[in-house]
Amino acid sequence: MNRRRAGFFFLLVAPTLLLAAAGTVCAQPVLPQIQIGVGTADDPQEVATSLQILLLLTILALAPSIIIMTTAFVRIVVVLSFTRSALALQQTPPNQVIIGLALFLTFFIMAPTWKEVNEQALQPYMAGELGHEEAFTAAAEPVKDFMYRQTRPRDLRLFMQLGEEPRPEELADIPLHILIPAFVISELKTAFQMGFMLYVPFLVIDMIVASTLMAMGMLMLPPVMISLPFKVMLFVLVDGWNLVINSIISGFR
Repeated sequence: MNRRRAGFFFLLVAPTLLLAAAGTVCAQPVLPQIQIGVGTADDPQEVATSLQILLLLTILALAPSIIIMTTAFVRIVVVLSFTRSALALQQTPPNQVIIGLALFLTFFIMAPTWKEVNEQALQPYMAGELGHEEAFTAAAEPVKDFMYRQTRPRDLRLFMQLGEEPRPEELADIPLHILIPAFVISELKTAFQMGFMLYVPFLVIDMIVASTLMAMGMLMLPPVMISLPFKVMLFVLVDGWNLVINSIISGFR
């Protein structure tokens, strides 16, 4: 259990740890020495240790997926994908640009939360002031507070009922395995709502262009080909990226 809590604690503080490590490496580059060996276990304790290490490596392999599912990344990347689809642009901006922009926006939105994790859990843990369990609890509080503020009560109530958990009295009583899926489906609903609002003005342009072409008897000309420049021009004139990013960030305030 302590190993598992240590693994989850690492996932909570990984972004803060990476940012701090990046500054240290840039200031004084150090090449680490890594030694990997395989041997035979002589007693049951060594077997148990090996299984714990295997479990920890499995958690670390899933760390990127777990981290992005507990941050603002889900909503951001879905809304940006909807924006590209609403413009009828297949590969513009490219997927690398969409993912990169979503990551940097995630860092911007999650910076206050990760700062709290660093001050309340990571630094005391590295200084030896907190143990694994205390550090995990301290690191989970800011993350749970962020997710709880974005989670709909209906989604949270759904997973509490499915998990047969008692009614929580406060935020600390909500387990992470209940809060995380409720947070994810709440983020998906919010992202789809924003995506619908993005589609409406461009759908109007498509309808106007299609009706005009039909009235002119140009039935063989694809309306999408004609409406695409108008949709791009509208998006540029209203400073669409500024409006979209502002709406995304404002939704987390």
